[in-house]
Amino acid sequence: MMRMKSVKIIWLVIISCALFDCLMVLEQIQGINIYLIGMMGAGKSTVGEILANRLSYKFFDTDVLISQVSGQAIPEIFSTQGEEEFRNLESQVLSSLCAYQHLVVATGGGVVIKRMNWSYLRHGIIVWLDVPTHCLYERLKGDTTRPLLQHPDPLTRLDNILETRRHLYQQADISITINGNEKPSEIAEQIITKIPNILKQTQPNLN
Repeated sequence: MMRMKSVKIIWLVIISCALFDCLMVLEQIQGINIYLIGMMGAGKSTVGEILANRLSYKFFDTDVLISQVSGQAIPEIFSTQGEEEFRNLESQVLSSLCAYQHLVVATGGGVVIKRMNWSYLRHGIIVWLDVPTHCLYERLKGDTTRPLLQHPDPLTRLDNILETRRHLYQQADISITINGNEKPSEIAEQIITKIPNILKQTQPNLN
């Protein structure tokens, strides 16, 4: 009985500390948007929703918004209009979102390709979810809704895509290395923990 009480007390302390950390971040972040970048299948939408809930932010997924704006599913846009038109729609959606605050935004894996998009992303804090390609493959194999993975060797395709984008992803303010075993809630906590350090780095030195 005493052991059960002790366990409950420990959990209450952990929850209280997490809540305190979150409140501190909320006070410091002052409505700045958070943009999640990374490869397809990295978990940006899942983590983003949890993160938005923790910060009392609104959550948006750029792919979902693109589908709503165009009236087409992402694979349909790729097949009928091509990747270039998809990227143009992506930039338009991102441009609209950066005009607002208190948002967590999950972006498409290729959002980092266009230089213009960085001017929008830099309005907020950029977080890279860095997931190894073998983990991405396990998550995505059999997924027919990913136009860029319709390839005889999807794993090699993922490797090639990551190599061409890695130097762009590395420009993020925060990098979260994921080995595939973490829970989305744990990843969201890591992001919250790292935000204050980024905010300190961006504050001007008045001394």
